[in-house]
Amino acid sequence: MSAKSFDILIQGGGPVGLACVAWCLQKFPEAKIVLLDRNPMNDADLAAADSRGIALSHGSKLLLDTIKAWPTECADIYRVHVSQAGRFGRALMTREELGQDALGHIVRYRDIHLTLRQALRVIKTKSSNFVWEHINADTDTSHILAKCVVHAEGGLFKTQDWVESGRDYEQSALVGLIEVEDAVPHQAWERFTSEGPLAVLPSHYGRNILNLVWCGTPSSSQARLALSDADFLKSLQAEFGSRIGQFLKIQDRRLYDLGLNYRKEITQGNEVWIGNAAQTLHPVAGQGLNLGLRDAYLLAEKLSILFSKSEDQKTVTAIEATLQDYAQSRKVDRSATIGLTDFMARIFTSNLLPIVIGRGLALSALQWLPPVKTALARQMMFGRR
Repeated sequence: MSAKSFDILIQGGGPVGLACVAWCLQKFPEAKIVLLDRNPMNDADLAAADSRGIALSHGSKLLLDTIKAWPTECADIYRVHVSQAGRFGRALMTREELGQDALGHIVRYRDIHLTLRQALRVIKTKSSNFVWEHINADTDTSHILAKCVVHAEGGLFKTQDWVESGRDYEQSALVGLIEVEDAVPHQAWERFTSEGPLAVLPSHYGRNILNLVWCGTPSSSQARLALSDADFLKSLQAEFGSRIGQFLKIQDRRLYDLGLNYRKEITQGNEVWIGNAAQTLHPVAGQGLNLGLRDAYLLAEKLSILFSKSEDQKTVTAIEATLQDYAQSRKVDRSATIGLTDFMARIFTSNLLPIVIGRGLALSALQWLPPVKTALARQMMFGRR
C-alpha cells in the first residue's frame, strides 16, 4: 500500500479528537489532516450508546458554539448547593453572582459525541484535504505518515493502557437517572458523604428526572448496584437526606471505576497528548471533558497557525517548538484543574475529625467570602488563563 502523507494525524474520534479536528479546519480549511476514528461510521450505532450525563461548563458551551456543535438537548444549571452529609458547612453558588446565563450544563455523552460528528461533517465540506478514516483494532495504518501526531484516544480509568502518574481512589461511581417528587428546577446538588461525593444533577428529561452520581467504595457501590429498586431508593434517601425531596424511581444504574491518570509531559518530539489521553480525572468537580476541550481548542489554534505557513517553514524544529509552546501554555490550567480535582476527591472522603471540621469551615467560609467563591466558580467555568 502506497504511503499517504499529512501534516496532522489525530488519533481518536471521541469528543476531544473531533473537536480538535473541527477547530483546526475552521481556522485553516486547507489543512492536511487525517482522523483515525475507531467508532462506526453510522451514527445509528452510537445513538443507543453511552447515555450518562456529563457536566459541561459554560466556557465549554461558548467554545462548542463556535463550531455549531452544542447539543439541542441539555439541562442548564443555575444554582449549585454543596454540603456535607450529617455535618455542618454548606455553600450555594448562583448564576446571578457571576453574571452568567448558567453555571454549567448537563448533556448526555452520546449527544455531545453525535453533535460533534455532525458539526465536523458540515465543516469538512469546505476542506478537501481532510480525510476521516474509520478503523478497527486490525486496521493497518503504517502507510499513514504525518508531520505531527495528536493523541486523543481517551478512555476511562483502568481501561487505559498507560499509567504514568496518578492514583487509584479505590472508588466507583454509580450513575443513573433518579425521579424526585418535586425537584427545584435548574439546581445541582453536591453532597459529600463518608465514602465520597454524591451528586444529583438536572437532566433534559424534565424537572423531576435527575442525573445521579454516587461515589463510594467498590464493594459498597457493587452492593448498591445489586439492590432492588425499592431498597436502593431507601438507601439513597438515608444517605442524601430530605433536603431535595422524596426519591421515587431509579433507572439505568451503571458503575465506573474512578482514579487519576496524568502524563507529566504532554509532548514528545512531534507527538502531543490531549483530553483523557493526557489526563483522566475524578468526576467530583465535573472537569474532565471541559479540560479536554480547552486542550483541543488551544492546540488547534497553535497548529492552524503553523501549518498555514509555507512548506519551508513547517520544519521538524518548528513543529516541536510549537508543541512545546502549547504544553507551556496549558501548564497552569492543567496543574490547577488536576490539583483541585485530586484535592477535592481526597479531602472530602476523609473521616478524620480535624479534616471534617476543616471541611465544614471551608464550606462556610466559601459562602461568606464572595470573592473566593467567585474565583472558584470561574475556575470551574473557564479554567485558569
